[in-house]
Amino acid sequence: NIHVHILDMSNPRKVLEFAEKFKKKYKLHVLVNNAGCMINQRELTDDGLEKNFATNTLGTYILTTTLIPVLKSAEDARVVTVSSGGMLVQKLNVDDLQFEKGQFDGTMAYAQNKRQQVILTEHWAKMHPEIHFSVMHPGWADTPAVRSSMPDFYERMKTKLRTEAQGADTIIWLAISPATIKEKSGRFFQGKLCTVPHENLKVHQNTVGC
Repeated sequence: NIHVHILDMSNPRKVLEFAEKFKKKYKLHVLVNNAGCMINQRELTDDGLEKNFATNTLGTYILTTTLIPVLKSAEDARVVTVSSGGMLVQKLNVDDLQFEKGQFDGTMAYAQNKRQQVILTEHWAKMHPEIHFSVMHPGWADTPAVRSSMPDFYERMKTKLRTEAQGADTIIWLAISPATIKEKSGRFFQGKLCTVPHENLKVHQNTVGC
């Protein structure tokens, strides 16, 4: 059975209310954090939060941490967060999480959010060993979000982009494959490569049977 719940991930209170209600009513085995946005002009939410940060980082953080208790009660629980290879161009900047300093760049704000998701995943993996956490880059896929947020990139690359199904393949593998839990929790995956991100932006790669 499929149940659809509509939620604005940029609204912290709404995310918290949803997660609290959800965990009282449902069981949860796998959480896939895939909602996100890339807004190219600096916009603030009603709470005064930069909208990319509110959606991609804070919304993901609130939803995941609130649902951790119900995940811990499930067998083989997993959390898969869809990051981006774009995070490799950004080191974590704890002094400017919401791009308040300097000229705003939506692409770099998005990349910083995706780096933040990687760091959060590493933190969650250490804090909650009962749950398998992973974060991944789905490859550049032909989606409405890419077309609207990165039109120049899309025009240059549209004949080389992955399909939506191809973009989902590693997400599905991380969500259901028995082989996934053989990998260390907290790692970053890109296609069939498992990578361990570091703050100096270098990565170690090990092939995995995807």
